[in-house]
Amino acid sequence: MNTTVISYSTLIAYIGSAFLIGWRLFAHLPDELTPRLRGATLGLAYAGLTLHTWILYISIFSHDSLSLGFFSALSLAAWTVVAALLFSSLSKPVENLGLVILPLAAVTVALNMAFPRVSFMGEHASWVLKLHVLLSMLAYSLLTLASVQALLLAVQDYHLRRRRPGGFVRALPPLLTMESLMFEMIGIGFVLLTLALLSGFAFLEDMFAQHLVHKTVLSVLAWLVFGGLLLGRRLWGWRGRQAISWTLSGFAILILAYFGSKFVLELILQR
Repeated sequence: MNTTVISYSTLIAYIGSAFLIGWRLFAHLPDELTPRLRGATLGLAYAGLTLHTWILYISIFSHDSLSLGFFSALSLAAWTVVAALLFSSLSKPVENLGLVILPLAAVTVALNMAFPRVSFMGEHASWVLKLHVLLSMLAYSLLTLASVQALLLAVQDYHLRRRRPGGFVRALPPLLTMESLMFEMIGIGFVLLTLALLSGFAFLEDMFAQHLVHKTVLSVLAWLVFGGLLLGRRLWGWRGRQAISWTLSGFAILILAYFGSKFVLELILQR
């Protein structure tokens, strides 16, 4: 099947699933319709994820070397976030987060389709380098999902404090469920980020080379922020606004570390 057709089909599935989520959240639907609508929503999302997997295999993994440019990296990050969300939805009622995540994933698919692939690893790249890249992408993606949850938690907390929970807020999972899932994602993402940094320091040549120093320093700083948050949660029970602030701060630093450096190197400096 043509890659363009697969990409458009993925876009339709993701946007269609997000539309159904929005319809269920904001429309006054009969209670008996909700389970069937949830099934259709998840079905479309899983179809989109399957097609997205196919696209990524063709654009990244079906070559002699791992081809991971700026927009394909964005698309891979989005795929990981969607996969984590759908996996979590099997045990927790968190699929409504797809209202934000699925359209963003669709945008990355469209960008990956519209712009040419830019590879930064040659065909002789070692398996260690590929492992480092994979660990980094998984860590960034899971921490992205945690940050989306932090934003929704902030909205949820704002409305609950003012005793004005609208339809959207009422449709979200309970505050404690959202917060618990956020910390689960941060914990897993922190472990993956630790492994990514260790693999970089242990096996890659000169992590503080001129073109990597800003990425390395910012990644370590983000690691310290997320580590401090997990430590504060364990020792002092941090939660609520404090946890949200730390999560979003760590995420902002991480975005600058990876996508900021790739944007400058590939699209501005064209390296």
